[in-house]
Amino acid sequence: MSTDFQSARTTLGARLRELRTEAGLNGKGVAQALGWQRSKVSRLETGKQTPTAADLTAWAQAVGRPDLACELRGRLVGLETQYRSWRRQLAGGHRARQELAIAETASTQVIRGVEVSRIPGLFQTAEYARHTFEGNAEFRQVPKDIEGSVRARIRRQEVLYEPGRQFRFLVWEGALHVLTCPREVMAAQLDRLAGLIGLDTIELGVIPLGAQLRRAPTHGFWIYDRRRVIVETISTEMWLDDEDTIALYERAWEWMSEAAVHGPQARRLIGRARATLELT
Repeated sequence: MSTDFQSARTTLGARLRELRTEAGLNGKGVAQALGWQRSKVSRLETGKQTPTAADLTAWAQAVGRPDLACELRGRLVGLETQYRSWRRQLAGGHRARQELAIAETASTQVIRGVEVSRIPGLFQTAEYARHTFEGNAEFRQVPKDIEGSVRARIRRQEVLYEPGRQFRFLVWEGALHVLTCPREVMAAQLDRLAGLIGLDTIELGVIPLGAQLRRAPTHGFWIYDRRRVIVETISTEMWLDDEDTIALYERAWEWMSEAAVHGPQARRLIGRARATLELT
């Protein structure tokens, strides 16, 4: 069983346990109400057994929350689609995932993002993207379809110039100094980033090192309109679409944006990072 599927099943089990405890019931009480073995309740709550849609409807009834039956069944449907392992997504290389990103971006009006260790893909130069794909392919030991992936990433950037779109990104200042490519490639990338400031469709904020924060930028994430959040980990990409999670990530974005600088101040921080490369 894939680890991403198991993670999602464990999350669903935790939600079932939460609803049971909120109802003031123990496992034995739920089992009796449903006519189940106590062991089934335990397996469902610990993520060791996949519930059926009927199981979830019955659970919602037993805990006095029939209004949540649709939510629980929705979580069941999402078990294999919400948590996507990189091994499975990149089995044939990076290009297919980039094509998916093009489609997802095309159907979105407002994208808000946070990056803490790299330049956002929508703002990357071809050379920076090339080194990113090469390093990732080597790390994950997947096919190196580098040129096709780079072309797809650059094609995705065409939306930056479409009227009515909004791209609101926050970049941790440290990301401006992370070298995963040659210094001359990073210099050109920083020049590109500075050049995007002032574009009508782009709001780029830089969170300075040493800024007072209400929320630390622990990992990157992208919010697509108000319908989906995409989060990357080393092994998994998570597509999260429940309202509570989206609201949580929106709050994280807003809190971090309070510390960000924009316009000339952001360009100054980018220029400072550019100067440290000391190119001759």
